[in-house]
Amino acid sequence: QVQFVESGGGLVQPGGSLRLSCATSGLIFSIYAMGWYRQAPGKQRELVATIFSGGGTNYADSVKGRFTISRENAKNTLYLQMNNLKPEDTAAYYCNLTPRSDYWGQGTQVTVSS
Repeated sequence: QVQFVESGGGLVQPGGSLRLSCATSGLIFSIYAMGWYRQAPGKQRELVATIFSGGGTNYADSVKGRFTISRENAKNTLYLQMNNLKPEDTAAYYCNLTPRSDYWGQGTQVTVSS
């Protein structure tokens, strides 16, 4: 059974940083493109960062230059380093395959506020 367990969210002031982690199980992690998604209240879930099996990355324009996605295949774990956080980054963050699968974890809440 595929499982994603996100962690690392919290409350941070504008300009601050957080590092999210996603522990995966039930899949051959290293062969899949993985993504971080986020969903703000009243908005659709959106893809913000992708990392391919070979290590290449893509980012949404809204986070480019501030977020860095990475993966550690030996630990079946996905990461998202978020710097210079803005109030508009406030959302629940989820990891999943790219394109998305039907498997979703509980997410981790990121709140950017002074």
